[in-house]
Amino acid sequence: MDATDLAFAGLGRQAQLVRDGDVSPRELVELYLARIERIDPQLNAIRVTFAERALIEADQAAARRRAGAGAEDRPLLGVPILIKDDVDVAGELTPYGTAATDGRPATTDAEVVRRLRAAGAIVIGKTNVPELTQWPFTETITYGITRNPWDLDRTPGGSSGGSGAAVAAGLAAAALATDGAGSIRIPASCCALFGLKPQRGRVPEAPKVEPWQDLTVTGALTRSVADTALWLDATADRDAGTPPYAQAAATPPKGPLRIAYTTRNPLLAPVRREQREALDATIALLRELGHTVERVDPPLDPVLPQVIARYLRGIADDAGRLAHPERLEPRTQGMVRMGRLLPDGFVRWARNEEGATTVRLNRVLVDHDVLLTPGLADLPMPVGRYDGRGALWTFNGVARFTPFTPAWNVTGQPAAAVPAGFTPGGVPLSVQLVGRPRDEATLLSLAAQMETARPWSARRPTLAE
Repeated sequence: MDATDLAFAGLGRQAQLVRDGDVSPRELVELYLARIERIDPQLNAIRVTFAERALIEADQAAARRRAGAGAEDRPLLGVPILIKDDVDVAGELTPYGTAATDGRPATTDAEVVRRLRAAGAIVIGKTNVPELTQWPFTETITYGITRNPWDLDRTPGGSSGGSGAAVAAGLAAAALATDGAGSIRIPASCCALFGLKPQRGRVPEAPKVEPWQDLTVTGALTRSVADTALWLDATADRDAGTPPYAQAAATPPKGPLRIAYTTRNPLLAPVRREQREALDATIALLRELGHTVERVDPPLDPVLPQVIARYLRGIADDAGRLAHPERLEPRTQGMVRMGRLLPDGFVRWARNEEGATTVRLNRVLVDHDVLLTPGLADLPMPVGRYDGRGALWTFNGVARFTPFTPAWNVTGQPAAAVPAGFTPGGVPLSVQLVGRPRDEATLLSLAAQMETARPWSARRPTLAE
């Protein structure tokens, strides 16, 4: 296989090639390390690589294969992956995009990293994030600007922007991502990737405890639906009696689905023409596939104060755990001040309202299987748009860029960004699918059907070639 094709083959295909002996884990690690050295200086997606350690683990993976390790025990055996820099990797720093930490490395892997290693994956590095993972763009004073491989003048999104840029550019088969208000779905939308925010609690957060007032969940960014399903099977706790996620992704929806769509959002933010056209094209595709699609506008407006309370207090909580908060960027210090000014009673109210809000927002899913929205309200923003801007200015601006994602972090239910084509200039477009609580299976099944009908993974950034 051509080296570039191998780099873009994805989790499942690479794991199969390793099992069949057609490629060795060392060859995959060396391929990605070489691509990172050649391509990442233009992107700044990756904060650090673990070359020596990864090569040792590759040889260990090869030995396990020779000893008979199978797909059941180690479904990701020998496949290189990346970890977002807000998740612990033993022996490495977890700086959260800031210089304000104490500089002490993590003593153990986070539980999700432990599960990935147990599945046979090889961690080759960590990806850049905005400071305290708070923005839908990935630019920091400490670690620099991360750029979108589809257009180097645009952001790959955030806060999992480094993960999105790396996977889109073929620097790893997949990358871990976290999502507190859209941080899996936003980079997926910006980088033409599939990004599923799982049900809250589906993937363990340990050693974190209710990150961002329990808004945040952990998942992955991949180039295909099947690869996300494989990742979930390796990391997630499925409900009793449910089949593997890979099976859901390989099985078309059972009969026509009832799909609601809306362009309404809590901020009443306008949707850019190209994003609306991508939504319209997706509606047409879904109808061609036999599904029923109709407009229904759920009551999203009351959720905004709950998002703001938990988001701002979550940032303040993270800052309170730092050894040197005085080193935070001025804009971040402004966000921390806003979070600390919130009355405790207001934050408690926001947490207590979650149940009623979940019921209210899910009324649309009583008579429908899925809710469809635009992925973003605008195109991926130019890098540097908020340079020198303060906390409130930046917060107000980015909220109008990503108005469709945060509500589903309050409810905790699964939602996914699905590629929906490109502008004439080659900028990725996306839509969002929202599923019923605990129903990742329907989202995976529907998204895989959409991927089959409208393939997206064959197209690659020119930079990556």
